[in-house]
Amino acid sequence: MPVDLGEPPATLPTVGTNLTDLSLRRNTVTVRELGGCMGPIWPSYFKDCTSVIFMVDTANITQISSSCIQLLSVLSAEPLQNASVLVLFNKSDLPCTMSLGEMKSLFRMDDIIASAPQPVTTLELSASSGKGLQEVLDWLNSTQPD
Repeated sequence: MPVDLGEPPATLPTVGTNLTDLSLRRNTVTVRELGGCMGPIWPSYFKDCTSVIFMVDTANITQISSSCIQLLSVLSAEPLQNASVLVLFNKSDLPCTMSLGEMKSLFRMDDIIASAPQPVTTLELSASSGKGLQEVLDWLNSTQPD
């Protein structure tokens, strides 16, 4: 049964770290949001992660290669070898973005998924319109331990 998400939240770029608790069907999870500029300190937060949501800004073409390198770094981190990973391709509602197929091809997602030690799922998302948010919650529910 889908969770009523209400109106999509206001979105702002992340420049630091934000903590949010989400009440899911089976339990409550704490989401720690770390912006891309915080990449150098990400590993200090990996120890207790059971899931990772990695968001790609598909409207920022100049950062795509950097995002791919950061994703590969996350997937190869020893503490995350058993974590479930969700890669979100955000801003799918904007006319200037590439299609999901083009983004996955550029990222070589099929190769990444085949070689990653942990399960990797990809979704298309629009954080501003709410498209795909229910699928994110469903993924979180399915990956959390009982």
